[in-house]
Amino acid sequence: MTRLTALLFSIIAPSLMGVAVIVALTTGNDTPGPIMLAAALGFGAAVPVSWLVARRLA
Repeated sequence: MTRLTALLFSIIAPSLMGVAVIVALTTGNDTPGPIMLAAALGFGAAVPVSWLVARRLA
């Protein structure tokens, strides 16, 4: 299941990071700090999401 989690992470992480950055930009946070924070939050959220999706698939 670790390999499946890693494979899903490579797809889910950029998606969640992109969504978080778009949310940051649409709310008017257009400086580098909030954008990097949003990307980091998306990256951090991708870890448990990938694990949960892998668990449901396996």
